[in-house]
Amino acid sequence: MDAQSRGRADDIDPADQWVLNPQTGNYELRLDHSAGESPVAARTATGADSGHRGDARIGSQRDGSASEDAGLREGAGLQKDSGRREDSGRREVPGQRSRRAGQGGGRGADASAAGGAGRRKRKAPKARRKKALMWTGGVTAFVVVAAGVGAYILYERFNGNISTIDIGDAGNKDVLSEGPMNILIIGTDKRTGKGNEGYGDKGSEGHADTNILFHVSEDRTNATALSIPRDLMTDIPDCETKQPDGSTKTIPGTPGVRFNVSLGQEGRNPGCTMQTVEAITGIKPDHFMMVDFNAVKELTTAVGGVKVCMAKPVDDPKSHLKLPAGESVVAGEDALALLRTRHSFGNESDLDRIKVQQQFLGSMIREMKSSDTLTNPTKLFKLADAATNALTVDQGIGSAKKLMTLAQEIGKVDTKNITFVTLPVIDNPAETVKATVVPHPTQAEQLFAMMRSDTSLTEVKQKEKAAKSAQAALLKGPKAAPADVRVDVLNGGEISGAAGATVTWLQNQQGVLKSTNKANAPEKIGKTTLEYAPNQADQARALAEMMGLPAAAMKPGSSDAGELEAMVLTLGADFKGAGIPITGPAKAPEGIEKASADKAVCAK
Repeated sequence: MDAQSRGRADDIDPADQWVLNPQTGNYELRLDHSAGESPVAARTATGADSGHRGDARIGSQRDGSASEDAGLREGAGLQKDSGRREDSGRREVPGQRSRRAGQGGGRGADASAAGGAGRRKRKAPKARRKKALMWTGGVTAFVVVAAGVGAYILYERFNGNISTIDIGDAGNKDVLSEGPMNILIIGTDKRTGKGNEGYGDKGSEGHADTNILFHVSEDRTNATALSIPRDLMTDIPDCETKQPDGSTKTIPGTPGVRFNVSLGQEGRNPGCTMQTVEAITGIKPDHFMMVDFNAVKELTTAVGGVKVCMAKPVDDPKSHLKLPAGESVVAGEDALALLRTRHSFGNESDLDRIKVQQQFLGSMIREMKSSDTLTNPTKLFKLADAATNALTVDQGIGSAKKLMTLAQEIGKVDTKNITFVTLPVIDNPAETVKATVVPHPTQAEQLFAMMRSDTSLTEVKQKEKAAKSAQAALLKGPKAAPADVRVDVLNGGEISGAAGATVTWLQNQQGVLKSTNKANAPEKIGKTTLEYAPNQADQARALAEMMGLPAAAMKPGSSDAGELEAMVLTLGADFKGAGIPITGPAKAPEGIEKASADKAVCAK
């Protein structure tokens, strides 16, 4: 399908090594395979020959990407000679200077042949090696949130590895968004790669088999990874997809089907899965990352294996997985078998398999951030190559530079504040033989509301921080009586008739008789707002309490209002219905199982 594209830069050999340059103190990529020589020594031997300058070209220059390549070097902390001008269309191994025979400045052929004698050695910056890894959304086929990609070695090779799909307006065109970030991780059961014939459906275009909505908080202090069961019964909405000829085709929605058919079936692309997630949760994903079976093998092998723990021995004849009780390290075929196994855990359901996947992912994240990975250039190279080869993403993050930018944001989250949770469900009451599930009637919406209001599931001390802020203080103080509250209500959200329904609820249920329906707002907005004058603060606090408005919704003016002037309440996309609080609960609903990325748990 032309909407998908994969470029490869094949002029770099994966066997090339990152070696230490004794003159600069930095690791550099050796492309000439000169055994026992540093890159500088190898280049010096040929430096006097103007036709063999030892140019190290990484990847091929495409689409005028020189500026992006320069940005990658700067972001990765690689040296760049500020006092010399680079030849047009020519890239060198980072951290090395060219020796140009016959040029002025006392650097002729003799100086080149002498190996740069007399040149002052640079001191290696202390922080450079520590910044080698900017962990990002390199993903596995089924557990893929924020695995590692080394910014240290993000060059056009990796840029060319990445596949992209045009999802139109389903996501965010920009890499980052104001406020929280939401990334949908999709693991498909498409059987690509040798040895994967025993998994998934033969000839399938790939289902949305494993799905994680990764929510990163606005202040980047915490993240919630919400697993969505593949067997969840839901309504798939209409969605637009890009066709090979560039045209747009609308694929009709389907009510009452499994969630996993939101991808691949009927020509649906990841944009359709994103819209299905939004319809279920009320949370719009900004981006997606998608991988298949082969990615599990490649990534786990590249990282050197992932440590797992079994509460009891596992011998599964269907997946051919054999693991002893206690800790093991799995990679390649064993890693894929573990993530596909369900008959060896719990009640053999997909929900128990999700728990194993979450535990595996937590272990993988810990491995990504370990010193063994951060300080190993060879491992970083292999991991970056495998991760970018495994990824299919939307065009908003469809380059190495964009992924690095996203990585820097995700990397701000402490591992201990990444919480895994599964969408609360119950057995489908419409079935005699229980094969599918539906959202829990109360817990699911409570959890979605917490994520929509950016409330952490971890013990991040946000309440103390919020109590000290001026914005939070707007909710504290005396409140007016309902009969004294005067407000105009506008609908800037997605629910038709929301303003009228809210006014009816305010008047009949809350006693706010001076409320008026002002119909639709001039434009759609994401979050509900309440605009009021300083002398209406008591009315605003009263209405905020009734509506469950967060402090961020409060928009005080600078001058007092007239006696009959009303406040303005504009309902946003976060409004879910009259009487439903805009903010979610302060704590997760009772009975919801949570797991932290920093804690190892043995699968049962």
